[in-house]
Amino acid sequence: MNLLFVHQNFPGQFGRLSAHLAAAGHRVVAIGERDQLERREPVAGVTRVVYPRPRGAGARTHPYLQRLEGDVRRAQAVVRAAIRLREQGFSPEVIYGNPGWGELLFIRDVFPQAALIALYEFYFHPGEGDHGFDPATPATLDSTLRLRVRNATLALTIERADFLVSPTRWQASRVPRPHRNRLSVIHDGLDTARCRPDREARFIHTALPAALTCADEVLTYVSRNLEPYRGFDVFMRALPAILAARPRARVVIVGGDAVSYGSAPASGGNWREVLVREVGAHLDPERVHFTGRIPYADLVALFQVSTVHVYLTYPFVLSWSMLEAMACGALVVGSSTAPVTEMIEHGVTGLLTDFHRPERIAQDVIDALARAHDLAAVRAAARAQVVERFDFERVCAPAQTALIERAYTAGARRRAA
Repeated sequence: MNLLFVHQNFPGQFGRLSAHLAAAGHRVVAIGERDQLERREPVAGVTRVVYPRPRGAGARTHPYLQRLEGDVRRAQAVVRAAIRLREQGFSPEVIYGNPGWGELLFIRDVFPQAALIALYEFYFHPGEGDHGFDPATPATLDSTLRLRVRNATLALTIERADFLVSPTRWQASRVPRPHRNRLSVIHDGLDTARCRPDREARFIHTALPAALTCADEVLTYVSRNLEPYRGFDVFMRALPAILAARPRARVVIVGGDAVSYGSAPASGGNWREVLVREVGAHLDPERVHFTGRIPYADLVALFQVSTVHVYLTYPFVLSWSMLEAMACGALVVGSSTAPVTEMIEHGVTGLLTDFHRPERIAQDVIDALARAHDLAAVRAAARAQVVERFDFERVCAPAQTALIERAYTAGARRRAA
C-alpha cells in the first residue's frame, strides 16, 4: 500500500515503524520540515518530501491565537508539499501523523480518499495534568483560557481522523471521551535486543576523565532538554545531599539547553546555567558531568553502566528514555506522577519518589544507590515488563500494522463508495 507519514521532525515516533513498513514492501513517503529533516539520518526505504520552515504568527496576533496561527501556517506548508506529491502521481491510502503542530489540519483536503491516523501524545485539560502542577508556575485564569485555545488544533484534527493512537493508557485518557471509540493504545516500541543489560559496557565521553563501567557507582539523569517539565530543577537541588552521602557516586547529566516544554528562565539564559548558579557551589565538578546531547549508541551504553537512573516529569508525555533505561537494566527512581506510575510499581519494577520534594528525592536516590545490588530482582522485573509490553518487533509493530490495515480497509470502503 501507499503510506504517508507526516511529522515536522520526521522520523520522530515513526522511525522504526516507517522502516519496518518499507522493508515489508510498502511504498512509504514522509513529509517534514526541511531544517529538521536535514539534521536527521534518512530512514531506509522512505522517501522524504520537505517544506520550508513556516513563519510564525504576526506581531499583532492575539496572544491566545499565536500558536494556532503558527499551526495554520505550517498546515498550509504541508498542503503545498502534499500537492507536489499528488502532481508526481503519489496518492496515499493511509496517512499517519502527529497533529501537535497543525500538520494534519488540511491533509485530507488534498487526499480526501485516504484514511487518516492521528497520534495523540497529549490533549490539554486546564487545571489537570501538567497545568498548574508546579507551584512555581501556578495555574491562572489567563493560562487556563490560553490552554483552551491551544487545544483548537487537536480538536479540529480529531474531527478529520479515522483512527487515533496514544502510547500509554494515561495519555489516551486525556483524549475527549466522545472520540475514544476510535482510539487505540499502542506504544512506539523499543529495540529491546539493543537496549539490554551488558556487564561489559563502557561509557566514554569527553566530559569524563575516564570511561565509566558497571563497576562504578553511576547516577544518571537524561532529558532531551534540561528543564523543569522533566524535573531538572528538583534533581539539581537534590544532588548536594546525594553527593555528600555517596562519596563514590558519579553523576552523568544528559540533555540540551533549549526548551522543549514550558518556558525559558525569566532571568534569561538556560535552566542549566540557572541551576548551576543556585547549587553549583555544592557540586563537585570532578563527579558531576554535563554531556549535552549524545548519540543514541552512547546513550544505550550509559544506561547499561547506570546504577540508578532518575526520571522525573510533570504529568505529561512519557519519555522513551525511562523505558530504555529499564530495558538496559538500570534501577529507575521515578516521580510518582502519571504516566510513570503506569510503568513503575514501587518496589517491583522500580522505585517511586515525590516530584516536589528535593530532600525526598535525595533520600530515595541515596537508599537506591546503597541497595542497588540487592534490588537485582527489581531491575530484572523492569526489563521483563518492557520486553513484554513495548518490544517493537514482537508487540508494537504487529499492533501498529494491524491498525494500519484497518485504516486501509476503511479507506478502501470510502474509495469504493
